Order: sequence, then C-alpha cells, then structure tokens
Amino acid sequence: MPIEKKQIKVGITGAIGAGKTFVSSIFEKLGFPVFNSDIEAKKCMQSDKYLIEQIKVVFGDKVYANNILQKNILSEIIFNDNEKLKSLNHLIHPVVSKNFINWCGLQDSDIIIKEAAILFESGSNDILDKIICVSAEEEIRIKRVMSRDKCDKNHVLSIMSKQMTQKQKEKLSDFIIINDNKKLLLPQIVDVITKIS
Repeated sequence: MPIEKKQIKVGITGAIGAGKTFVSSIFEKLGFPVFNSDIEAKKCMQSDKYLIEQIKVVFGDKVYANNILQKNILSEIIFNDNEKLKSLNHLIHPVVSKNFINWCGLQDSDIIIKEAAILFESGSNDILDKIICVSAEEEIRIKRVMSRDKCDKNHVLSIMSKQMTQKQKEKLSDFIIINDNKKLLLPQIVDVITKIS
C-alpha cells in the first residue's frame, strides 16, 4: 500500500467584502492549490443531476428553466427566508465537501487551501488543519461590496445581518490576515505559511 502523504489543509474564510478571494489568489500565485467552495457550489448547482432534483423539490421547478439555474428567482427566495437559505446550504454542502475531498487526492502540494464564505457555518472546518480569517473594517467591506455588486449600503447591511460576524470568525480561526488597504498582505501571508509549515 502506498504511504499516505501528510497534506495540511488550510481554510480561508472571512466576512463579506473582507477579500478572501484576493488573499486566496496570492496563495495560488505562491504555488498553493486553491479550492473555491463558492465557485464549486455554483458549478454543482448547474451540473449535479441529483442536487438539481433536490433543489427543485425544495424550491420548485421554477428555479430551473431549460436546465439553467434561475439565480434571480433563487436569490429572492433565500434572501427573504433564512430557513430556506439553511435548506439550500444543507443540500449543497455535502456535494461540495465530497468534491473537495476528491480534489485533495489529486493535489501534490503539502499545503492546500479551501476558500469558503460559510466555513464554520457548514462545518467544513472539521476536516481542516488550520483556518485563516481575512479581516477588514466594516466600512471598507461595505464599500467593496457596493462597488463589486453595484448595490446600495442597505442591501450590504442586510446581507451582513444574516451572517456570522467578523469577530466570531476571528475567534474561531488560527490566523488573522488584515486586508485593510494599508497593511501589506504578502508579509502576513508568508508569516502564516512559515508557521503552518
């Protein structure tokens, strides 16, 4: 039997607008493979036949038209109903989790990264060795999301009110990377890598 290599699985999370994806992209440029849970979830909702059927059962056939996910319809349902949002996450998480484990087996790197917005909420942290929380002040995060999603401040605040706070995420994490447009990111990332290695 082949000897199983020790692979350090690192989660990257953070509140909305903190810059998780940007920090993950730096890890990727440094040669560490990154699994983006949100992108994977979107792919699965479009390609996993069993998941699609489950979503239709819970949310109705109207969320798919010609086998294409109607994101606006689904967003409207879950944005106004926390229980429905939980139901959706409950359906998607096991599929994404299984795909992540399969993906891990294909990676040669000693350190691999899993980026996920709802890392703690989904229980994904249970199979990870270390967690990094990307953090920034609330005002910075609000401005980033308004600029990125072309939405108003109230919309961003409404999303934030439904999510785990940045402070809660920080408390549960092993490392915090400050992404406030002032503190340099690379030295912080190198420092984390050194500590993990």
